Amino acid sequence: MNHDIFWNPCSRPKDFEQFPRLSIQAASGSWITLTQGHRLLDGIASWWCKSLGHGHPRLKHALEKQMARFEHVIGANTTHEIMEQFCAKLCAKMPGLSHVAFGSDGASSVEMALKMSLHTRKILGQTHKTRFLALQNGYHGETSGALSVSDLGRFKVPYTPMLFPSLMLKNIPYVNDLDDPLEKDCSDLWNTQILPQLLPIASFLTAIILEPLVQGAAGMKIYSADFLRRVAGFAKAHGIHVIADEIMTGVYRTGPFLACEHAGVFPDFVCLSKGLTSGWLPLSVMVTSPEIYQIFYEKSFEDTFLHSHTFSGNALAVALGLEVLTIFEEELWPCKIKHLEQDLKDQMDQLSIGCAGSGVQLKNIRALGAIAACEMDLGRAWTHQDTLRFSHHALREGLLLRPLGNTLYWAPPLNITPDEVKMLGAGTVRVLGKFMPD
Repeated sequence: MNHDIFWNPCSRPKDFEQFPRLSIQAASGSWITLTQGHRLLDGIASWWCKSLGHGHPRLKHALEKQMARFEHVIGANTTHEIMEQFCAKLCAKMPGLSHVAFGSDGASSVEMALKMSLHTRKILGQTHKTRFLALQNGYHGETSGALSVSDLGRFKVPYTPMLFPSLMLKNIPYVNDLDDPLEKDCSDLWNTQILPQLLPIASFLTAIILEPLVQGAAGMKIYSADFLRRVAGFAKAHGIHVIADEIMTGVYRTGPFLACEHAGVFPDFVCLSKGLTSGWLPLSVMVTSPEIYQIFYEKSFEDTFLHSHTFSGNALAVALGLEVLTIFEEELWPCKIKHLEQDLKDQMDQLSIGCAGSGVQLKNIRALGAIAACEMDLGRAWTHQDTLRFSHHALREGLLLRPLGNTLYWAPPLNITPDEVKMLGAGTVRVLGKFMPD
């Protein structure tokens, strides 16, 4: 079979000469089975989207039930019961937000939020408010608008000629745990390093976009909840929209439904995807407020928000999304995530002890909800080859792990069992024991 016919995302084709692609046979729960019969514990929830694991029986039933009705109709001038139930259930989880626009992947929901914020300024005659501010080290997707407000060069630099300029807020107060003093009070840093950046640009900002508390692609960097609270407060005081990119952090990944809840923040726009269908089908949403909706309501067709995708509100994906929300509601997941956070943190601490003498030192151990991470220090610069070697050793130990540079992280399905968490920890200890730096 010609495996090269498939151009794998976020992968260098030549690397498959050394480490061949994985051929998947089946997947169930937290496990993936390869065609050779080898089983892998999915320690990263397949790019953080398998919120309820693989093959959940209730999601299969919801999909089959909707398939018997209809699979897709145009979204422009139609509605249906499942769509309305999904939107109502979603908005009930986000005080102050009341209208849902559908996309497909996460980046498309970011594009909608950026465009809608800018569009409101045109309608309101605020033509000076045209710039976007994002956080240093942030990442918001691969489409042009989303990349324009991202700050990870390896994803962005080759496409600079097609992107618009955005502003980056620097000196983010990162923390490793909730006991860090900066978590609850970053006032000194705010007054000396953050406000001097914000005040000169506030008058021409239309929106601030951020990943609440956890910057995933940057290496699971966790920053202060007080910082998030202050940024949102500043934005509100200066008539600046807050766009919360909850694509990775939302749907209970950090404990509450939205990571914003840790800081008591109520954004103007929320972008969700990934865990929304537990990875069964692509679905993203942008949720906004009645105030934003009303700006467009009475306007002429020329001022209508015409952003659309052919598969917006796909009925199969929405049916899955509704069932995912229902399952989480019925099973009281915020409480379970707190226990999972402690289990992951305990295993990460054991990992640090277990790898002593391996040639790899673990630094900055941190955990929030169903995310745990640390940096692997080899005593020299980390290379792409190190990432490949680590992932290969993990596969041989029955784990699917993909470090983000030298950041080792776990972000498993939210319904991973305590025994599986222990297996994840023990397997990673073995990986580090064999992963001797060159």
